[in-house]
Amino acid sequence: MSKRNVSTVLKELLARHQISAMALHRSTGVPQSTLSRILSGKIVDPSDRHISKIAEYFNISTDRLRGRDDRAGSGFSDSPPRHAELRDISLWDDDTPVADDEVSIAFLRQVELAAGSGRFAIEESERAKLRFGKRSLRHNGVEFDQAKCVTVRGESMLPVLRDGATVGVNVGKRSLEEVIDGDLYALNHNGQLRVKQLYRLASGIRLRSFNRDEYPDEDYAYCDLEDEQLVILGHVFWWGMYAR
Repeated sequence: MSKRNVSTVLKELLARHQISAMALHRSTGVPQSTLSRILSGKIVDPSDRHISKIAEYFNISTDRLRGRDDRAGSGFSDSPPRHAELRDISLWDDDTPVADDEVSIAFLRQVELAAGSGRFAIEESERAKLRFGKRSLRHNGVEFDQAKCVTVRGESMLPVLRDGATVGVNVGKRSLEEVIDGDLYALNHNGQLRVKQLYRLASGIRLRSFNRDEYPDEDYAYCDLEDEQLVILGHVFWWGMYAR
C-alpha cells in the first residue's frame, strides 16, 4: 500500500507549480491554518469540503490528492492549475440579461440612519450586484437565494483582504452552532458591517483580524451579544480584489 498522503502530495504540487500556501489559500478559500496543518501532517484526513477545493484548483482527482491513486505513480501532469487557464472574456454591464447558468448577487451595505446620528443599519443595495456562475455556488454549497456580497473596509484584514475587497457571503450559514473556527464571517455589529475570522470560545466568541498587530482580538461573552447587537450575517465562501 502506498505511503503517500495528502501532506506529501500537496507539497509536491506546490513545489511543482511554484505556488505558495498563501496563494493557494487566497485562490481556494481554504483557511491558512488548515493548509498549514495539512502540510505539517497534523491533519492526516482533511474534510471533503477542503480537499475538493484544492483538487479542483490543481485539476486532479480527490483520490489523487489523498495519495490513494497510484496508477500514474508519483509524478504529475505538466498542465497548470485551472486558475491559469485563459478563456475569452465575456463583457457585460447592468443592462445585460442574466444568463441561464448564472445569478446576480446583491451587495449588503452599511447606511447611516438620520444623517449625523452616528447610528447605522445594514441593508441590501438595489443597484450594486455581482454575477456568479450557478455551478460555482453549487460546488461551494451555497443556495442561489442565500448569496450576498459585502465590501471590506479598512486595513484590519491586511494582508489578505485590502480595503475595497469584495467577499461573497452565504447567509444560509449564520448560526453559532455552524461556526468553523478560523473561517471568515460577515457580521452586523451594532449596525456596522464587518468581516472577521470567528472562533467559538467556552464562554463566547472571538473576532480576529489578520492584521493583529494593529487590531487585537475582540472577545464577547454569549450573554453580551444581544447588548452588543452582534449578529452573524453569514459565512464567507469567496473573495476577490484588484491587484495594486
